[in-house]
Amino acid sequence: MTMSKRVVAKSLVDKVMSLVAGAGKMVVVCHMTPDGDAMGSSLCLKHTLEAIGKKVCVVVPDCPPGQLMFLPGAEDIVVASYHPERAAALLRNTDLIWCLDFNDLKRIDRMAPLVEASHAPRIVVDHHLNPQIKADVLVSNPDKSSTCALLFLLLEDMGLVPEMPVEGATCCCCGMMTDTGNFSYNSNDPELYRILSILVAKGVDKDAVYTRVFNTTSESRVRIMGYGQYAKMQLLPEHKAAVITLSKEELDRMGYRRGDTESLVNVPLGIPEIVFSIFLREDDAGYVKISMRSKGAFSVKDLCERHFGGGGHCNAAGGEMRSSLDDALKRVMSLMPECDEMLEKIEKNNI
Repeated sequence: MTMSKRVVAKSLVDKVMSLVAGAGKMVVVCHMTPDGDAMGSSLCLKHTLEAIGKKVCVVVPDCPPGQLMFLPGAEDIVVASYHPERAAALLRNTDLIWCLDFNDLKRIDRMAPLVEASHAPRIVVDHHLNPQIKADVLVSNPDKSSTCALLFLLLEDMGLVPEMPVEGATCCCCGMMTDTGNFSYNSNDPELYRILSILVAKGVDKDAVYTRVFNTTSESRVRIMGYGQYAKMQLLPEHKAAVITLSKEELDRMGYRRGDTESLVNVPLGIPEIVFSIFLREDDAGYVKISMRSKGAFSVKDLCERHFGGGGHCNAAGGEMRSSLDDALKRVMSLMPECDEMLEKIEKNNI
C-alpha cells in the first residue's frame, strides 16, 4: 500500500524525531473532559513510544468518562484533579511534553500553569482551528477530522507505525471513530479508510470498539437521554433551533455519571427542520457547560467563541458560563436574532 501525500512538513517531522530521541521521560496531556479523540490519541502515542523504549505518562485534567475506560492503558492515566501533586511532579521532571487535541492552554484548566512553568520542550498535535499554544513543534491541520488521524500520519512519517502495537492501534481507531460519529460525518477523506485498514490489519476489532463506544450504556444514561429528549427538549422552528437543558438536581436524581449526556445534543439534528442544537448542562451551582452542534455551513464554533469563551469546529463546539442555568438559557435565547442573521446569510449564499 502506498503512503499518502505528506501532511506534516519534513522539517517538523525531523524536529519531532530529534526531540523524541533526546527524551527518556515524556508526559502526554490532553484537554479537560477528554473525549474519544483526546483519550485515543494520548494512549495511542503512549503505547507507540513505549514500544521503542520510552517512558510515557498520560496526564489529564479531570476524570475521563466511564465508557472510554475500556481503552488499553486507560487505567494508568494520572487524573490531575485527583492526584495534583503527582501530576505536578511528572510535568516538573519530564524531558518532553506532548499536547494533544487542544489548541489553547485554557482547555487544560488548572494544569495550564504547570505546563507553562515546565522547561521541557513542547510538541503540539491538534486538528482545531487557530492554535494559541506556544510550542517547539506545532503540528496543526484543521482539515483532518481527528487528532488521532493527524497523529497517525505524523507517526507514519517518523517510521513508527510498524512499532505501534495493537493496543495503540485500538486507541487510534476509537478516536477516529468518535470524532466522525462512526464515520458518518467529516469522513469523506479517503485517507481515513487507508489509516483504518492499517489499524484493522494490526488486529484492531473495529466492531468491538464500536460496540463499546456507541452500543454500551448504563441505566442512568438511558434515563437521562430519554428524559432530556421527552421532557427537556424545546424546539424553536422559527429559528431552526433546538435547546435542551438539564439541571444538576435533575442529573443527580437520575444518578448521573460523567459521559451520560454524551451525544444528547446531536439528537435534535435528526429533525430535518432543525439546523442547530444547543445543550445546557448545569455541572455545579453557578457553572453551566454549553454544547452546540449544527448542520452545513452554520458555524456553532463562531457562536461559542463570541459568547461563551469556547470554540471547536464549525459543526461541533462548546463553551461555558459562570451563571445559573436560568441565566444561561436567557443568554442563549437572546442570541436567536443573531442566529437568524447567520441563517439568512447562508441561504443567500446558496441561492
